[in-house]
Amino acid sequence: MIKQPVDEGERWNSLFGLFLVLVFHGALLYGAWSYHLLPAPQEAMTVFVNMIHPPPPEKTIEPPKPPPKPFKLVKKIEVVTPPQAVVVSNAPVTSPDEPVAPPQPVATPEPVVQAPPEPPAAVDTTPVSLATDLALACPKRVPPDYPAMSRRQGEQGKVVLLVELDENGYVASARIKESSGYKRLDEAGLQAIRQWQCNAPLRNGIAVRAIALQPFNFILEGRK
Repeated sequence: MIKQPVDEGERWNSLFGLFLVLVFHGALLYGAWSYHLLPAPQEAMTVFVNMIHPPPPEKTIEPPKPPPKPFKLVKKIEVVTPPQAVVVSNAPVTSPDEPVAPPQPVATPEPVVQAPPEPPAAVDTTPVSLATDLALACPKRVPPDYPAMSRRQGEQGKVVLLVELDENGYVASARIKESSGYKRLDEAGLQAIRQWQCNAPLRNGIAVRAIALQPFNFILEGRK
């Protein structure tokens, strides 16, 4: 195998590159030593020796133990429960051959029959008959109008009305008890009495219906 001659220029280039690498590493070492990243030879030796022969551990001082807690003497009390009493039956002992009396039937109490409640007292709803004229019990009264035709024809007379009041004092019904003899005069009396408002009489403190008579006299002036 034939060796080729090495070019002189390439050789010098390789040596120059190696020189640059050595210079770069030397600069790094110098910078590390200047910034105390690497210890000095003596310090390195001291560190190495200290690692081989570490100093003896210092004695640790234990903190004082707390004094023991005082304890109390508890007196044990025994509770003695009295023996339970045994109930002994005094029933006589019977043999199987002896006849046994059948049990007496238990008397059942008779049911108590309650009396039905008394019905409420019936309220008397019959109307009360007033002994006087109705006008004495009616604060609101309207006089009857004299019909004009009866005036011209000279009709006059007395009409008596039978009036029934309700519990509120209003006229519930009215009818002619005695006619005056003229229909117009009787109707005038009925129209007037229906507008009256009276005080209903009381029975045991309760207002009740009432019946009364009310007369009206139709008399023309200057005539008897």
